[in-house]
Amino acid sequence: QVQVVESGGGLVQAGGSLRLSCTVSGNIYSINLWSWYRQAPGMQRELVTSMTPGDNRANYMDSVKGRFTISKDNSGKMVHLQMNNLKPEDTAVYYCDVALKAYFNDGRIMPLTDYWGQGTQVTVSS
Repeated sequence: QVQVVESGGGLVQAGGSLRLSCTVSGNIYSINLWSWYRQAPGMQRELVTSMTPGDNRANYMDSVKGRFTISKDNSGKMVHLQMNNLKPEDTAVYYCDVALKAYFNDGRIMPLTDYWGQGTQVTVSS
């Protein structure tokens, strides 16, 4: 069973920093894409950043470019989202999405599937 868990959210003043972490566990064959989304109250979920683990290439939504950085740790099972110079408009629930292939119990490989974490709240006060 694949599980995705986020951590690191909290309350911070404008201009401050937070570091979110996302860990994936389970019987995993390959990870194709790491992504962070966010959803503010009354708004649609939006893609913040995504990264291909093979080459660590990342892209970012315009409003966070130069402030947010996604990175992968050496285990290959965890990514971080470093958020600097936070603004009140960054307030949202942040979700980690991992596109991966896992193993069935019989050893066969599952199709590529998105697995989501439960979300972590980020609140930026002005």
